Amino acid sequence: MDATAHRRSLREQMTERRRALPPPARMAAAQGLRRSLEQLPEYLTDARVAGYWATGGELPLNLVIPPLLARGQRFLLPILAKGRQLHFAPWRDGDPVAPNRYGIPEPVAPHEWFAPFQLDLVLVPLLAFDRRGHRLGHGGGYYDRSFAFLKEQARPTEPLLVGVAYAFQEVEAFEAEPWDVPLDFVATEHELIDCSNGQDGAAHA
Repeated sequence: MDATAHRRSLREQMTERRRALPPPARMAAAQGLRRSLEQLPEYLTDARVAGYWATGGELPLNLVIPPLLARGQRFLLPILAKGRQLHFAPWRDGDPVAPNRYGIPEPVAPHEWFAPFQLDLVLVPLLAFDRRGHRLGHGGGYYDRSFAFLKEQARPTEPLLVGVAYAFQEVEAFEAEPWDVPLDFVATEHELIDCSNGQDGAAHA
């Protein structure tokens, strides 16, 4: 199987597994995710933290967002911009959202938005990952295009990229494409994985 076919098969497999999770399993995972992120100092202190609106069985951030706001940090959601790029707009529970062209809710007519380089921490959705920080997304390339500037910088730096996934989304390894932007960490319901340490990276339970 070539790399393109392998990625397509992996996307289908992981999408199916995520959607098959019952609600109690998702909620338990959301609690575990919060515990994992609490081991990351930036989650506790960074001013601008971007995330995502969970769809298609993605690990929900509903227990991750309120502590940010309680600490005076800002939470932002992605909005589709020109050139197949992402901008990020502040969002609080109750703020209006509307589905974008992919059916994903995003803030409506935000009063302000931020470019990717203006963020401090980004919680990145994904379909599969390995411990070297390689991420398999949905194939649109929005995150890779939006954060391509990080490939020219010494990592880690701001914004810190933290993949969010269920533990079962981990794969042993897969080939990265030249345009892929690696993750700095991956947070699952069980651990926080430091991708800078490679395949044998330290994992904090």
